[in-house]
Amino acid sequence: MSSTNFHLVTEWTIAFPLEDVWRELSTPERWPDWWPSVKQVTLLQPGDERGVGAVRRMRWSTALPYELVFDMETTKVEPPLLIEGRALGELDGIGRWTLEVEGGACRVRYDWIVAVTKPWMVRLSFILRPVFRWNHGVVMERGRRGLLDRLA
Repeated sequence: MSSTNFHLVTEWTIAFPLEDVWRELSTPERWPDWWPSVKQVTLLQPGDERGVGAVRRMRWSTALPYELVFDMETTKVEPPLLIEGRALGELDGIGRWTLEVEGGACRVRYDWIVAVTKPWMVRLSFILRPVFRWNHGVVMERGRRGLLDRLA
């Protein structure tokens, strides 16, 4: 795997019903209300009745002093278990939310299979790879905490 390519996996166990977790994850325009790292989500193109084909421009802040902007096209939706999209822009690749019931809770897995495209990130990725992984972990933990607060 090239130093510019990443497959990052995040797993959460959320002690709320799957349907509640699905409702929040499947409406990215509301993410800035509860996910501190998501600064803006703008719908550029609506999708079909399930949301397939929707394109959203997303602006994220990170734990480091930089932001990322990319477009996310929803490519697959299987309510209430799967959302998949294709990122294009400062990150390029696939994001996939997978949900399942585990006891009385919802098990969430996020696969982020991307390549960095910002010139400085590409140039320094061989050195900063562990820092980028750590940064992703911080951003996702902010999301987990925000989602728990939102659902409480």
